[in-house]
Amino acid sequence: MIPGPRNLITDVPGLMVGNAHDETLKSGATVLTSETPFTASVHVMGGAPGTRETDLLAPDKSVAAVDALTLAGGSAYGLDACSGVVEGLRAQGRGFQLADAIIPLVPGAILFDLLNGGDKGWTENPYRALGRTAFDTATQDFQTGSVGAGAGALTAMLKGGLGSASFVLDGGITVGALVAANPMGSVTTPGERHFWAAPFEVDGEYGGLGPDPASGLGRVLNSRKMANMLARSKAAGSDRANTTIAIVATDAALTKAQCQRMATAAHDGIARAIVPAHSPGDGDLVFALSTGARTMDSPGQGMALIGHAASLCLARAIARAISHARPAPHDTLPCWSDANP
Repeated sequence: MIPGPRNLITDVPGLMVGNAHDETLKSGATVLTSETPFTASVHVMGGAPGTRETDLLAPDKSVAAVDALTLAGGSAYGLDACSGVVEGLRAQGRGFQLADAIIPLVPGAILFDLLNGGDKGWTENPYRALGRTAFDTATQDFQTGSVGAGAGALTAMLKGGLGSASFVLDGGITVGALVAANPMGSVTTPGERHFWAAPFEVDGEYGGLGPDPASGLGRVLNSRKMANMLARSKAAGSDRANTTIAIVATDAALTKAQCQRMATAAHDGIARAIVPAHSPGDGDLVFALSTGARTMDSPGQGMALIGHAASLCLARAIARAISHARPAPHDTLPCWSDANP
């Protein structure tokens, strides 16, 4: 398997991604959509998720396809980004049709970035407009790093961000990942130079520094992020102010149940790239979707390979998100690029 031409989730034909963020707010939204509805499911492994319309993605639910998926900052406020996407779809006459009614289906997930140094003193929730702008600007080529849903993301020691990666399998099937990385854990080993996901890097895509040569890692869990949040909030509960939210996608024809299996396998990528992962204070969640354009030759073996590729893409996307993050005024954490230009 090799990265697709863009090394983005939009290497899966038909997919488009849009970003919108406010630099003063230090937050934003990211939308993934397509010209036609797609099959999707979800798997949640974090202990503190924030979601909208994810129940309908269960394999036993009657909804066959959705129109878009939304990732946003803003904690509970950010769920309103989905409403902006719904407005955009409705304006195009897209959605589930029942008689004269059009109902766009837009599941979404949020991360917590309310204590990241941005101005959160709004009088009107900004996320609906951010969602609409992200939808209206969706394209195959999009930026990563400190943009969209990753604009205000933080890891334990460094700025987080939005990342993406792809693989084209030997048989021609494409798999991709898109992630907003805002975890409780760290994406780098102590010293903030080497990525935990270094063994899965392709062609120096996040610095080419290789794995940390040290051993016995992972036993000390330092966090500048939590120290800063506790100092700002003066309250318990900041241990729930995290989340890595992601989308993995393929053009292989999958059922909802198979999409859910793909999402489950992709969580391995979070565990490979973040230490610790899936904590009680993270809302770690992975959506998985299929455009259905390609038939698998061997469904059993094909599913194993697709799930594996999704996990590798997600691990790489997380590291790419942090390596692409860039400094901005009033940041509370440094960027990986500050010390590793």
